[in-house]
Amino acid sequence: MQSLKIFSSKALQLVAPTNGRAVSKTLHVDALIQAIKSDFGKLTDHRAKNAKIALDDAIMSAFAVFHLKDQSLLAFDERRRREPENLHTVYGVTDIPCDSQMRAILDEIDPAFLRPAFRTVFRRLQRGKKLESMMLLDGHYLLSGDGTGFYSSTKVASPYCLKKTRRNGVELYYQQMYAAALVHPDRREVITFFPEMITSQDGSAKNDCERNAARRFFEAFRREHPHLKLIVTEDALSSNAPHIEDLQRLNLRFILGVKPGDHQFLFSLVDDAIAQGKVTELQQVDGNDPGKIHFFRFINQVPLNQSRQDLLVNFLEYWQVDNKNKVTRFSWVSDLTITPENVEEIMRAGRARWKIENETFNTLKNQGYNLEHNYGLGKKHLSAIFAILMMLAFLVDQVQQMSCHLFQAALKELGSKRALWEMMRNYFRMFRVDSMETIFRVLVYGPGGYIVLEKDWLG
Repeated sequence: MQSLKIFSSKALQLVAPTNGRAVSKTLHVDALIQAIKSDFGKLTDHRAKNAKIALDDAIMSAFAVFHLKDQSLLAFDERRRREPENLHTVYGVTDIPCDSQMRAILDEIDPAFLRPAFRTVFRRLQRGKKLESMMLLDGHYLLSGDGTGFYSSTKVASPYCLKKTRRNGVELYYQQMYAAALVHPDRREVITFFPEMITSQDGSAKNDCERNAARRFFEAFRREHPHLKLIVTEDALSSNAPHIEDLQRLNLRFILGVKPGDHQFLFSLVDDAIAQGKVTELQQVDGNDPGKIHFFRFINQVPLNQSRQDLLVNFLEYWQVDNKNKVTRFSWVSDLTITPENVEEIMRAGRARWKIENETFNTLKNQGYNLEHNYGLGKKHLSAIFAILMMLAFLVDQVQQMSCHLFQAALKELGSKRALWEMMRNYFRMFRVDSMETIFRVLVYGPGGYIVLEKDWLG
């Protein structure tokens, strides 16, 4: 009797089922990967003409590291050696660099070279009308920004690192960036933009570092998106006259947090206005939870601080009390005129600032992107390039979460993003695939079949 022959999975190409809706021609993951690869292909390569690895191949390989959520460059290097075919077909990489080649090539790249890829993805979202659901407050988009760290060590440093001395005398080397994203109170998705690295030239104090990086971020942002109607929301660190004047100069509206300890003059002035009956006070019972009560207190056109009484802002204080008498309190300043009709929407926009922390930084750190993992410091720009490409991969995923029914169905089926990333890697490792769409269709509908590529017998 002839023994049963079983093909190895590596000898099979996975075929997607033919049922199901078509995907967007411009916003699906494969279309975005091709557009990003095209942008990288337009970059000027300043290396010697006999360079073995093309610049766009090196950058695209690094993008694949983060899009596949590989935990290290070593894991990606194993993929390069054992199963390179899908890197060729899905990511369009002709020559795949090893980990040391990738580090050497990327370290020399100016991070600004990667800006066009972010613009490309955003403009496709605009043309696809997918951003309209994120509008609020008379057709504005809400842009939430903050600084975050992505590397720290007491032993290993690069010229790109910031440095501070702890109380025990130990020197800490660390790296940070200022990042911002379009957010909406009712949506989980966030749309990120090209981040601004915080460098040693920005100063040693946290305030100086973030303020200077934020200034560069918004100036570059306005050059790229001169007509976008935006409301900027940030924490209390940003509620200072120089920053507000920067926002006004760039035609950016704002809802910025304020705290009594940092803005004593402002809160004292509001207390006096309350005593004089000049402050509007409202309260309402929560429509979904009768045990929760919302309180609003606002006044328009008050000085931000004592030294700049010519800079007038509108002040909103909000607190809620639940059925256990727990009080949660927030306060903001804004250039939006506050009225009883829009006060709740302004409050919800102000509270949505946390989405830069929860839906962006925490996701990048805890849901497979490994933001705080050291993929390589380099001698020049390597760590910044890796952080930016990670943000770009995150942006592509967020677009899928917003606009792709296959991604949404696969995520719902598997229950978590970590599980989705794992299944994506499994199919990528086990079978030859012609596109990411094939993987998502198989995850949702099951395989449509297999094509035998070679005689690779297991027994």
